[in-house]
Amino acid sequence: MQKLVIGSLTALALGINVANADTLKVGTVAGPETDVMQVAVDIAEAQYDLDVEIVEFTDYVTPNAALADGSLDANAFQHEPYMQSMVDDRGYDFAIAGYTFVFPIGAYSDAYDTIEALPDGADIALPNDPSNEGRSLILMHNKGLIELNDPDNLEATPIDIADNPHDYNFREIEAAQLPRVLPDVDMAFINNTFAQPAGLSLDDALVREGPESPYVNLIAVRGGDEDREDIRQLVDAYQSEAVVEKADELFEGSAVAGWTE
Repeated sequence: MQKLVIGSLTALALGINVANADTLKVGTVAGPETDVMQVAVDIAEAQYDLDVEIVEFTDYVTPNAALADGSLDANAFQHEPYMQSMVDDRGYDFAIAGYTFVFPIGAYSDAYDTIEALPDGADIALPNDPSNEGRSLILMHNKGLIELNDPDNLEATPIDIADNPHDYNFREIEAAQLPRVLPDVDMAFINNTFAQPAGLSLDDALVREGPESPYVNLIAVRGGDEDREDIRQLVDAYQSEAVVEKADELFEGSAVAGWTE
C-alpha cells in the first residue's frame, strides 16, 4: 500500500529528504489529479515493484522549486507553456518525461447563465500565473470578446489587449483562490484543477476550451532524468487505461488523454 504524503512545504524548501533514497517522490496539486496519480502509483508498484510517494501541494510554484532542489524526482501538475515560463524566469533545468491530460480551462459565473448576458464593464478574474492568464485571454480573443495585439502570445496580460469593446475590468488572482472570489466577480477563469473540487462543472462554464487545446499537462523531471528506468516505468503506469478510467470518473469526461495523439 503506497503512502499518500502531505509534504511539509518548509521541509521541501530546505531540501530535507521526506523519504528514503529508494523512493520515487512525485509532486501533485491536492485534489482529483492526486487521486488520478494514485492509480498510476498502484500500477507502478504492482507491475514494476516501484516505491512511490505522492507529495501534495496547494499552489503552482512550490512543486517546481521542490523538483529543482531535489526534494522531488518528478511532478505532474503543469502544462508545457507554464513549465517553460518557470524555466525562463528561474533558470530551472527541466525536461518532459511524458504527457498526462488536457484539463480545459473554463469561465464561470454565479450571476449569469450565458456569455451573452455578461454586462459591459463586468469584473473578470484571471489566474495570475504567466501562462494561464494568457490562456484565458486567448480564449476570450478566440470567442470575440476582446482583441489581443498578438493572439499567439502565450503570456499575454491585460496590457496586451488591443480592443476591449465591452470595457471589461480584469482582476489578476492566484489560481487556487479563484473559486473563492467567484461570488465577488461577474466571471472567473478557473482551471479544472481547482474548479472540479469546488463543485464547478465544465458543462456550466460560459466559455471553455475544447479538446483541441494545446495545454497538455505533463510529468516534469530534472534535465537528464527523463530516461531513468523508474521514471519511464512511472510514465508507462500513468499512460494506462485504468488511469484514463479514473480521470473520466473524477472529471466527468472533461479530462482528455494527452498521449494518444
